Amino acid sequence: MSASATTASAASHKGPILRALSRFVMNHVAVTGLVILLIILLAVLTYPLWWTYSPNQIDLRALNKGPGASHWFGTDGVGRDILARLMQGGRISLLVAVISVAISMAIGFLVGAVSSFGGRIVDGTVMRLVDLAMTLPPVIFLLVLASIAGTGILPTILVISLLSWPVLSRMVRARLLELRERDFVIAARGMGAGMAHLLFRHGLPNCIDILVVYATLQVANAILLEAGLSFLGLGIPPPEASWGNMLNAARSTIVIEQYAWQWMFPGAALVITVLAINFVGDGLRDAFDPRSDLQ
Repeated sequence: MSASATTASAASHKGPILRALSRFVMNHVAVTGLVILLIILLAVLTYPLWWTYSPNQIDLRALNKGPGASHWFGTDGVGRDILARLMQGGRISLLVAVISVAISMAIGFLVGAVSSFGGRIVDGTVMRLVDLAMTLPPVIFLLVLASIAGTGILPTILVISLLSWPVLSRMVRARLLELRERDFVIAARGMGAGMAHLLFRHGLPNCIDILVVYATLQVANAILLEAGLSFLGLGIPPPEASWGNMLNAARSTIVIEQYAWQWMFPGAALVITVLAINFVGDGLRDAFDPRSDLQ
């Protein structure tokens, strides 16, 4: 038996999750992204243990002070430590992203699953509503929702979660339309299984790969949406820190030219975090691709 055949035979004895994990570990870019993401998460969650300044602590002797021994990343125009605000901003940005994605996942899965298992009339009605939601211009829809909901953490979570679910609902519906014709689903229906049983006993386990990949990639998109809203003054309001409103506070020409550290560090944190999440998401998408076993 050839080496490739032996490898394929060994892989076939693994479950789908283990095969996906093996493919993910072999993706060096995805693993690098995961390591970077874990370092960022560890830093933003533990910074009060190793950093002496708090995000809103004002040092009047260090207004617009550049990076140095006492303030590693410098200070802003009112003497607040940039590193402390960067860490707290990471907490807020990641919190908003994770919760909004969890809500949008729940909405998207339920809408797509009910549409696929609910019959022709339910499917047609639900999908027309999804089509309507997807035809709305996303930027205008985002700004209208933000202006209605107001500013703050909870309104920002609400706005992002309501914008993100339609694509997932279509992906779930496509998967479950094929699944509902399988013998075990038909048998479950024949024995009187209700909608809840079909959704969570059969639908959810068969959509795990879609949900994992969607969640990973959508977290990066949600971070960018929160940063954009906060930059426009419609997201997280000051004095609470987020990467978006830190960039908003540093957008004046004087700050851009003379105090570059006030926008450079939050901008770099935003770019690095989004890239790391995208690397992980791309790795998970490739790992869960069933065609990978044929290569």
